[in-house]
Amino acid sequence: MDASRAEEFEAFVRGRTPALLRAAYLLTGDQHLAEDLVNDALIRTHQVWHRLRDSSPEAYTRKIMYHLQISWWRRRKRSPERLTDVLPEPHADSRRFVDEQARSVNRLALQDALNKLGARQRAVLVLRYFEDMTESEVAELLGVTVGTVKSQSAKALARLRAIAPHLLDHPTSDRNLR
Repeated sequence: MDASRAEEFEAFVRGRTPALLRAAYLLTGDQHLAEDLVNDALIRTHQVWHRLRDSSPEAYTRKIMYHLQISWWRRRKRSPERLTDVLPEPHADSRRFVDEQARSVNRLALQDALNKLGARQRAVLVLRYFEDMTESEVAELLGVTVGTVKSQSAKALARLRAIAPHLLDHPTSDRNLR
């Protein structure tokens, strides 16, 4: 790889890694697994960087990332995490701290609820609502039909409503999740 392509790839990695990590964290539910997933996807992107120059390298990297995650799901049988129901007492330092804490608690509750979904349902929700992809884009990326995306999305949302109804009324449920 020549110097200009190497610089382009380095700029891509620096600029897009935070967004890729957010998506990977939502898919894996674990910061370390998310970092591994992004690193593996970036390694594969680097290998074909010369072909991606004029196309969308981020779309390619995300597709690789989602496919890798699906492969990981199929290969390993993961024991579910056990989260505690008791949260630490909040410090009353300031209103800003309390607001930030409420957003953090909401994010954790959402992540816990997402972790209780099946792999396919979680992937569909992350792609549809966090990555803002269309149903047809999700179907193409996951290699399923649009009907499957619709049904998995509906089932996943219904299950989320049943698992975590308290998220529906939370003032930060749609805001600040990205």
